[in-house]
Amino acid sequence: MRKTWLVLMLIQVLFTSNRLIAGDDPRLSKGYREDKGGWIYIHLEGSAEEIGFQHGYLLASEIDDAMKALQHYLKVGTKKNWDFYRDSARRLFWPKLDKEYQDEIGGIVEGLLARGKRYDKYDVTALNGWIELAQYYLPSLRAKSKPGADVDKSPGNCSAFIATGSYTRDGEIVMGHNAWVDYVVGERWNVIADIVPLKGNRILMDAFPGFIHSGDDFAENSAGILITETTIAQFHGFDPKGIPEFERARKAEQYANSIDDFIRIMTNGNNGGYA
Repeated sequence: MRKTWLVLMLIQVLFTSNRLIAGDDPRLSKGYREDKGGWIYIHLEGSAEEIGFQHGYLLASEIDDAMKALQHYLKVGTKKNWDFYRDSARRLFWPKLDKEYQDEIGGIVEGLLARGKRYDKYDVTALNGWIELAQYYLPSLRAKSKPGADVDKSPGNCSAFIATGSYTRDGEIVMGHNAWVDYVVGERWNVIADIVPLKGNRILMDAFPGFIHSGDDFAENSAGILITETTIAQFHGFDPKGIPEFERARKAEQYANSIDDFIRIMTNGNNGGYA
């Protein structure tokens, strides 16, 4: 497991060109960005607010682009404008987030503002939870007036596998993942985030701009926990009283030191989002 972690951390070495060091704000002192081969590597380190500020500042253009693309994509695909997603995030998600992640999202907002991009905490929360809202919560609302309307609306977004032991050539772990998403989304899912928080484990994951979690669910932490998933298609049973999946996923990435830890964190307050 230690070998696997060290190998994955060598990704950082690959991003030795086009390194962007942030400005004079002390919150940016430990954060940086490197671009190579269509991937954006960001190193985020410090308190939750510092990690968020670095994220928002270093990916301001990409987050702005993602916001605009998603607003159009969701309006066309779900017939709901961005105000619906902002309001849903404000009511259903924001009050249930741990303060640590509220602070990180607040930091993202401040980083964006420092680069002239005007979004607020509900925009960034809606961005993080758009899959849960569009593909789980919204169908559950429509099912109230039309029973069964939510049965086949949750798509199979991901296919993944993890093999180890006798199933691999050298007995080490092999993990693979495909994301089955529309191009307007997938072409923007090109961030590799290396997060070093003050508490919990270091995280290496792919991510969508502005996400505090992987979203693609391809991650590893410094405790040696490897995380990926295959989406359950046609799932229904969203619970608006539950904890958003994106917080539980990030919390598990950061704080799980064992498989039992991961299960406990993910099942506590499970809202059925992004099943």
